[in-house]
Amino acid sequence: MSETETAGNLLFMNGASRTATAVAQASLCEPPEVPLVERVRQGDRDAFGKLYDLYAPMVHGILLARVPCDDVDDLVQDVFLLAFKRIQTLREAGAFGGWLAMIARNRAVDFHRRKRETEELPENLGVRESADTEALEALRLIRTLPDAYRETLILRLVEGMTGPEIAERTGLTPASVRVNLHRGMKLLREKLGMEKKS
Repeated sequence: MSETETAGNLLFMNGASRTATAVAQASLCEPPEVPLVERVRQGDRDAFGKLYDLYAPMVHGILLARVPCDDVDDLVQDVFLLAFKRIQTLREAGAFGGWLAMIARNRAVDFHRRKRETEELPENLGVRESADTEALEALRLIRTLPDAYRETLILRLVEGMTGPEIAERTGLTPASVRVNLHRGMKLLREKLGMEKKS
């Protein structure tokens, strides 16, 4: 074998090695929902159960930011049922989180359109002693914030998601999530009387 052939073979092997490495890296960077979405599209219901486990906290938080607590669990089920029925319409499997978040937001809007104009008074109207009551009061204050802050705060404080998880699941940029959390916390502290307004 000549030097030129040996060099050519080495270049080919290095090129093949680089290609294999690039493919391996691409699969490592692939979001975990991509293969699950593809499996669901092929009829795998267990894969949809795994998507539910990954995304239920996000959907719950988005709905909790927008609708009464008592209705959230039922609406979470509605969102996932709708997503299951429409998953074939999703163009990119990697966009599943943002697509699902939009379904949840739209479902909350639909809920309010159909809601009756009457509202019942809570049974514990005069009671402010329990931790649950304080948590409900904090939730009530969070719900008075603008949508972007409200949603990210609930995903962080109630659902326990980290900033990067919120960004990954909702399709927002990490920078947007950081800004929304920072500004939302500042507004919440002001409403709680922990900071003076500037």
